[in-house]
This record gives sequence, C-alpha cells and structure tokens, in this order.
Amino acid sequence: KIVKAGDKDLDGQLDFEEFVHYLQDHEKKLRLVFKSLDKKNDGRIDAQEIVQSLRDLGVKISEQQAEKILKSMDKNGTMTIDWNEWRDYHLLHPVENIPEIILYWKHSTIFDVGENLTVPDEFTVEERQTGMWWRHLVAGGGAGAVSRTCTAPLDRLKVLMQVHASRSNNMCIVGGFTQMIREGGPRSLWRGNGINVLKIAPESAIKFMAYEQIKRFIGTDQEMLRIHERLLAGSLAGAIAQSSIYPMEVLKTRMALRKTGQYSGMWDCAKNILSKEGMAAFYKGYIPNMLGIIPYAGIDLAVYETLKNAWLQRYAVNSADPGVFVLLACGTISSTCGQLASYPLALVRTRMQAQASVEGAPEVTMRGLFKHILKTEGAFGLYRGLAPNFMKVIPAVSISYVVYENLKMTLGVQSR
Repeated sequence: KIVKAGDKDLDGQLDFEEFVHYLQDHEKKLRLVFKSLDKKNDGRIDAQEIVQSLRDLGVKISEQQAEKILKSMDKNGTMTIDWNEWRDYHLLHPVENIPEIILYWKHSTIFDVGENLTVPDEFTVEERQTGMWWRHLVAGGGAGAVSRTCTAPLDRLKVLMQVHASRSNNMCIVGGFTQMIREGGPRSLWRGNGINVLKIAPESAIKFMAYEQIKRFIGTDQEMLRIHERLLAGSLAGAIAQSSIYPMEVLKTRMALRKTGQYSGMWDCAKNILSKEGMAAFYKGYIPNMLGIIPYAGIDLAVYETLKNAWLQRYAVNSADPGVFVLLACGTISSTCGQLASYPLALVRTRMQAQASVEGAPEVTMRGLFKHILKTEGAFGLYRGLAPNFMKVIPAVSISYVVYENLKMTLGVQSR
C-alpha cells in the first residue's frame, strides 16, 4: 500500500524523493485526523475522546476498549497520545481511517428482499460529487428486478396465503403451488411481478431524494448519520416514497390474486378498480403499511449495528473489512428480524388491499381486522404466509448481490 501510494513514476519502486513525498503527504492526513480526534484541543488524545469520536460515527465501544487502542500507541505510559506518538505509530501503517470502516459496513439496501420498508443507502460526499450514487442506484434497481423476478412464485404464494389461508383452508407450500399451476398454468406463478419490478425505480428515486432533503433539514454536518438520525430520516423518506407509489402496491396485490382471464393487464385492472370501487380503493391498507415502516427499519438497523459491533470487537484485528459473506449474513439476519416484527401489519395491509377481490368479504378497518384474525385464528393467524416469505430471503439476497456486483462492474463503479 505504501509503494502504491508513493510510486509517482509507476516503476513499482520507491526512490528516496518519492518516499519523502509520501511521508509528507501522509503526515498531513494524519495531522487532520489527530485534530479531529482531539476534541479538547489540548494536543493530546485520551480514551474519552476516542469513545466520543467513534460514537459520532455510529460505532459504540467501551472505555476499556478505547484504553486498549491507546495502549497500542502510548510509548511513555501516560494513557494519552501526543502528536509524536500518533505520527510514529501511523506513519508506516497506511490503515484506512475510521470513516473507511463505516464505508465497509455501510448498511446497504442492495440486498433486495422485496420489502419496501428499508432505510435508503447513504452515499459519501465523494460518491455524490462524482455521480457514483446514481450508478449504485441503477445497479441496485437492476439487481432488485432480477431477484424479485426469480423469487416471484414464492412472493405470490405468500400473498395468497395471507389472504386466503385460514383454519378451515390450511394452505401449505406444495398445495399452494399446485393450486396456482392448476388454475393458470406455470406462467401464473409470476402474476403481479411486472408491477412489482416496475415500482422499484420510482420508489428508489423518491426515497433517495427525500432522504437527502430530510438529512439537510435535520441539519447534521456528519458525512454519515448516527443510528437514530438514520432511522428518523429513513422512516420519513420511506413514508414519502410509499405514499407516492402506494396505488402500485394495491395493483400488485390485486394482480397477484387475480384469476385467469379476470383482467387483460395492469391498466385493465386499474380501470376496473377505479370504476367499481373509486379512487379510495387505491389507498386501502395505507395506515398499517405506514405503521410497519418504523418497526421494520428500527429493528433492521439495530440488529445490523449489534452484529457489526460484535464482529468488529471480536475479529477486527488486522482489518475492518468483514468480507462479503459476513456482510451478506448480517444483512440477511437483520432484514429477517425486521420482517418478523412488522409481519402482522404487512398481513393486515395485504388483506385490506384485497378486500373487494374476495367475494363476500366485508369492509373492515385495520383494528377490526386485527380483532377478527385474533378471534378466529389466534396469534398464529397474523403470521400466515411467513414460511414462503422467509424461504425467498436467502435466494433473493444472493441473487441481488451477484447481479449488483456484475452491474457495478458494467457501470464502472469501483468496488471497495
């Protein structure tokens, strides 16, 4: 890394002049980092300042852990680090700075699990200035489209089980697939997928733009938001994006539930709903959908941060880079926990969206529907369709990651 950073004439070696230039350049950077850590401006860094600096970047460590960091650099045993100790330790250790650790661990929504309640991606100043952010979004959208299409049969089965399964009609996974194929052939497994893919682009764009505006409104000067700020900004941005595209959500549910020959296509379905039920039908289930954003995003972020910090404390000896497998595992577990927390609200939302398409179903409120499910089916009834929902998480995450990485290379986005 030192040779790469200092080798100006690209001959694979450092001559004395290049080495001096590298040291001067590196020292400037180290001076800036030292000043940013030295909160008290007394020319020394103590344990509390390390704890505070990391907390500002969203990483929590104890004072004992901060003291361990200090001991590795402290030569004179004062339990503080002066500029000379800091420089001597880091000059020949070209380790990435703390924001670099945050970038490795950026909680990314490109691992598409088909949920709309995720907190948007955060992009650095550099990514925003160079225009890399939109390439990330395009790559993420393409990855989401492929992964949703591959897991669409499981998604449709989930919707059918949420709406039609009950104690008297105990729909299982094999039975559900058999029923779908018998009713409409193999192609029917992908009903509702077209609009599910179509809504990725507007939703991602609105969510990202709203998130950036809310960040400015919060007035933070941090490049990366703290967890509670991220939850607030992400939930609000999610609510704005969902409000904008919610009619597409209702259409997706109705298209997934339609019988063979019921509608000729998406527009026919929309016209049918509008003429028979009016504009209000496009916002059925809106309230439980909005309420689901906070538990999903909150638990997703909290679990991800807990797993991240546990890994950093235990395994981050030589590098803060966790590797692909760890990131995929953390993202999958945190997303799954978020889905578990918000699932009853998602089920109620789907049933409300489907009300008019189920013959003889009475018009009920969110509260009435909760009471009815608990009374007739018990608490288990609020988790109908959970099995196919969880079955699609690992394939969806894996497919979206592989497609995302390939699209990134095609679009010229550098991988860290």
